[in-house]
Amino acid sequence: MMHNMQSRRRFLASLSAVGATGLFARAPSAAAEPPPETTKVRLPRWIGASYCWAGGYLAEELLQAEGFKVYYFQGDPNVDHSVWIARGETDFSINHPPLHITSIDAGMPIKVLAGLHSGCLELIANPTIRSVADLRGKRVGVDVRGSTGHVMLTLMVAYVGLDPAKDIDWVFGTGSVKLFVDGKIDAILGAPPRPQQLRAKNIGHVILNITTDPPWSQHFCCMISARSDFVNNYPIATKRILRAILKAADFCASNPQLAARQLVDREFLPSYEYALQTLGDIRYDRWRDYDAEDSVRFYALRMQETGIIKSSPQKVIAEGTDWRFLNELKRELKT
Repeated sequence: MMHNMQSRRRFLASLSAVGATGLFARAPSAAAEPPPETTKVRLPRWIGASYCWAGGYLAEELLQAEGFKVYYFQGDPNVDHSVWIARGETDFSINHPPLHITSIDAGMPIKVLAGLHSGCLELIANPTIRSVADLRGKRVGVDVRGSTGHVMLTLMVAYVGLDPAKDIDWVFGTGSVKLFVDGKIDAILGAPPRPQQLRAKNIGHVILNITTDPPWSQHFCCMISARSDFVNNYPIATKRILRAILKAADFCASNPQLAARQLVDREFLPSYEYALQTLGDIRYDRWRDYDAEDSVRFYALRMQETGIIKSSPQKVIAEGTDWRFLNELKRELKT
């Protein structure tokens, strides 16, 4: 406990020091803003350790500075957190674009507000497979049907001309990593820390990395959404919360060592080594540069083509996105 308190004090001191450079300083327009309509925000916390949520996890002090009390919702790790926000159990969600889009297509009352980072998923295969096209007829492991891994792999194989329903031998089950290690399946799509763990054991090799391989690398891997009623009823609070998360993303990019240490010391994540590798592998510095709407359009089009959703990209964007806060914050938080 004492170590964690000391570590947190060092973190706060670092935030204050970095604030002098402008990263954590409040924008001039922020000081003139009226107070938030609510001082409570509920954020998701994944019990199974989601390493690429660092920007959300490290926003707590910044949210407190914005006037909020943060409550973390720890839901069932076997249920995707897109369900948590759909049920109204959290106010904000960080998720992959296809999961946001699936929710919007199903009529869930959410609004995608911004991109958080690019890259975090790696498609890992056995040595006989050299490309995505080589997955024809192969056994591909997915934890849960309809999960990020299943949807993303469906889009990846369809993109190279394979039929996801006929050309892939899907193997569903939560033990897909062990099956891959044991040679019982041929490929697996991994989010941190899976790729890092497999690399440490020299098991498999990467045939597609969405951090570096286009067109996937040209779009956001994780995006931020909020409940529609929260956005509509609390626009000032929405902007303040989004600002805190995006500033935390800047911190992840500027000081990954301290960010990784905080994630572990505050028990969000179990491994400093994997946290640091993750912050080095994914791109938290791209939220200003990438076009969030273009990322939603890209994934929605792929999902419509493969029959995962019925809505057009235009309908998804019109009904499930709100970029006004992001546009304001891009002007305010210039580097």
